[in-house]
Amino acid sequence: MSHLRTALHLAAAGVPVLPLRAGKAPFGNCRTCAHNVCGGRPNMKSAGPCRCPGVCHAWAAATTDPAVLSSPTWTAAWRRAVSVAYHPGAAGVTVVDLDNSAAVAWARETLPATCVVETTRGEHWIYRGAMSSHNAVRPGVDVKSTMSYARWLGPGTGTMTALPDAVRALAAKEPSVVRRAPQATAVPAQAGDRECRHRTPAYLDRGIAMAEQRITEARNAVHSTVYRTFLAVLSAHGRCGCLTDVHIARLFTAAQAKGESPRHCTDAWTNARTRLGL
Repeated sequence: MSHLRTALHLAAAGVPVLPLRAGKAPFGNCRTCAHNVCGGRPNMKSAGPCRCPGVCHAWAAATTDPAVLSSPTWTAAWRRAVSVAYHPGAAGVTVVDLDNSAAVAWARETLPATCVVETTRGEHWIYRGAMSSHNAVRPGVDVKSTMSYARWLGPGTGTMTALPDAVRALAAKEPSVVRRAPQATAVPAQAGDRECRHRTPAYLDRGIAMAEQRITEARNAVHSTVYRTFLAVLSAHGRCGCLTDVHIARLFTAAQAKGESPRHCTDAWTNARTRLGL
C-alpha cells in the first residue's frame, strides 16, 4: 500500500496526514461521531482531538501517530484512498494553491520565491508559517493552511521561505468569485450593559447543534441545505460577534461529512455573509 508508506514517512517527519477518497475528498465523520456526539471539536492549531477509531472529522483527522495510521480501520481507508493529504497549518506551513497557468504567472510576478510543487493544472507554492485558510482569494488562487488540507504531491523544488505579508494580505481581500453586496451596518443584538443572549453558551450551542443536525439529516439537495443552514446561523448570530472559529468548524465538519468539499463550504459561507451584507 504505497499511500500508507508515504503517510508513515511524512508522519515521521512531523507532517499530519490523512487519506483522500475519490474526488480528492476526505473521509467524513464515522457513525460513532455522527452529530459530533463524541465531543470532538477541531481547533485552529492542531489536528483534531477526536479519539474515535474511524478516519473522522475530515481535515482534523490528520495525525502523525503511526499506530493510528496503521490501525485496521485506517488501513481499510488507505486501501480505498486515491491519494495522501496533509494538514498544512498543523505542519506549520501555508500552501498557495495556483490552479492554472494564469495564476502561476501572477505568483511569479507578485510573490517571493519559495518551494514549488507541480500539480495537475498548476502549482503549489509552500511557505513556512501558518495562517487562516481562504478560497478564491483571486482567480485560480486558494490559500490552504489551518482548517484545510492539501494533497501531498512530493517535496517540490526550491527552498521554502517564510510566509510573506503579500500572502497574508490575500486573506483580507474579498473573494473574487462572490458578487459584491451593499454594505450593511451591524446592529448590536442588545443594548445596554446586559450580556448579549447569543453569548450564553446554552443558547448558541443549541443553535449550532440544530444546524449540524439539519445538515446531517439532509437526504437530497445537500448543497442547498448547507447554504440555507449557514444563512440561518448567520442571520441569528452573525452580527454580534459571538460565532467563533470553533462554531464555524463544527458546521463545516457536518457539511463535509455529507460530501461537501472545503471549497463548497467556504463559498456557501461567504455567499451567505454577502447575502446578509456582513
